[in-house]
Parts: sequence; structure tokens; C-alpha cells
Amino acid sequence: MTTPGFIDHKFSVAPMLDWTDKHCRYFHRLLSQHAVLYTEMVTTGAIIHGSGDYLDFNTEEHPVVLQLGGSNAADMAHCAKLAQLRGYDAVNINVGCPSDRVQNGMFGACLMAQPSLVADCIKAMQDVVSIPVTVKTRIGIDDSDDYQFLQDFVQTIADAGCQQLIVHARKAWLKGLSPKENREVPPLNYERVHQLKYEFPQLNISLNGGVKTLQQAKEQLLFLDGVMVGREAYTNPMLLSDVDQLIYGKPDVGRTPQQVVMDMLPYIERQMSQGARFWHIARHMLGLFQGLPGARQWRRLLSEQGHFADAKPELLLQALAKIKPVAELTN
Repeated sequence: MTTPGFIDHKFSVAPMLDWTDKHCRYFHRLLSQHAVLYTEMVTTGAIIHGSGDYLDFNTEEHPVVLQLGGSNAADMAHCAKLAQLRGYDAVNINVGCPSDRVQNGMFGACLMAQPSLVADCIKAMQDVVSIPVTVKTRIGIDDSDDYQFLQDFVQTIADAGCQQLIVHARKAWLKGLSPKENREVPPLNYERVHQLKYEFPQLNISLNGGVKTLQQAKEQLLFLDGVMVGREAYTNPMLLSDVDQLIYGKPDVGRTPQQVVMDMLPYIERQMSQGARFWHIARHMLGLFQGLPGARQWRRLLSEQGHFADAKPELLLQALAKIKPVAELTN
């Protein structure tokens, strides 16, 4: 476990609803030992009133950050305290998600219009935890998208004690665009994030949005403290296998996708013995062989048979045979 305090955020995998659950994060951790992993956004209401364990994670996931959705300072503080007790390395406030459901709950990107409320949440959370309290935001919302608006927002949360910021370099349209469209339609503006870092050199600032290669990430690290990658890391997970060497300067583990499959088998067996279904884990592995011969057959076999209630871990070996005979792995 990492000690409470600073986490090297040079590279992180974005929080993605319905995707970055604990099974996905365990899988990603096999590919990179140093990338910072994020939970899906979890609302304070789910944690406080829900019947499930929304804070569950595997100890292997460290460093791992809980992303919270909410705007009631007392509730945010309560959930932050629970997160620290459970062992999370940091807590992140969602000020970037533009969906209607999030707006109705009074959190996400709409909070950019209420910086003092975000500041209240930061102060309340920092009063009860020693782990970092960070913010993920956009560069603007609707017609409030000039630099002054962003600068004022960042100044307010910095004055409240926030020292780390992840900026999705697109503005969000709160009406008229779906969450998917909000990830693609508003143009990227990396220069605005660079300007933020120039004007707030004391803040640790990461850029999110549009980064698809580690070369692009390295280029952004010339200007910023970190880069957060979302869908590209999920759909092409082997991207993560080069993060430790190319981004963090650590030795290359050299783990092949075939070895990752074999490493996942004991985990799947263990989780299934505790009630998990095969598909809940295997679905995150569909892109593991992207670009390699047999990748389509790998995806097809898992997609067609993996969702059945009686699907077993052995299905991974059958799918792996479409790529390379399993016998070659054990010789």
C-alpha cells in the first residue's frame, strides 16, 4: 500500500462509469504497476444509503483513487472519511460529468457554476482526512467557456486547499448533447490547460481528453504534471504495458497479453467462488489482443459465450487458443 500523501500522477486511467470497476482495475494493474487507477464515479447517496459495498476494491489496485459524486459538504466529508478508512490513496470530486442524471443530483460539470460550493466540499473533506482531495473538471460549461471563468473556478478551489486538478480539455454542454457527444463534439483546447499550469505552477495539473498514444502523453508531460487516458486504455489495454517504462522510467516487465490471461485465471476463479459471474470480469479483457492475429475470434468467442450464467474460466483458454496454442505458454 502506498502511504497517504502525494501520488505520482504522471499517468492515470480515467474513471469510467460501468467500466472501471474493481475487476477492470485488477486487470489494468497487471499491465502497469505505476499508473494511478480510478474507481467509477460513486455517489455519496449510494455509499451512505445503498445496500451494496460501493467502496470495495482489491489491495493489488494501489495506487487507487475513489471518485465521488455529490455536493453536500457533510456527506462528501463522511464518504471521504470512509474512503480513507478503507485504504484509498486519494478522493476525487467529480466536477466534469455532464449527464442529466448527474445534474439532477447536483454534482458533476454543473458544479463549475458554483465554485464556492465545491470549495466548501474540499474544506469539509480535508478537515476529516489526511489523504489528498482532488478535483476533476472541464474547461467550461455552456456559454461560460472563456479562460476567465476557468481561472476563477481554479483560483477558488486552490484557495480552499485543493492541490491537484485533472482537467478534461473540453467544455461541457449541459443541455443538448449526450455524455458520449460531450466527449467528442466540443473541441479540445490543450493550450488552455497549459495556460492554467503556467498561472498556477503550485498546482499538480493533469490533462484528460483525446490522448491515444504514450507518445502524445509524453509530449503533454513537457507542459503538465500528468496525463489521464480513458477509453483508449480500456479498448486497447496493452497500451498500459509500456507505461511503467516509457512514462515512469521503470524497468519493462515485458508481460505479454498471453501471460496476462494466465495471470487473470486465478483471480477469476477466486472471484467466482465468491459469487461473481465470469462475464463481469472477462468483459474488460475483450480488447487485450487488439491489432493481433486472432483478436476478432478472441472477442467473438468471449462475447457470444461469456455472458451465459454457467460460463467458466476455461472459456478464456478456449479463446486464447484462437491467438496462440496454450501449450506454447507452458513449455
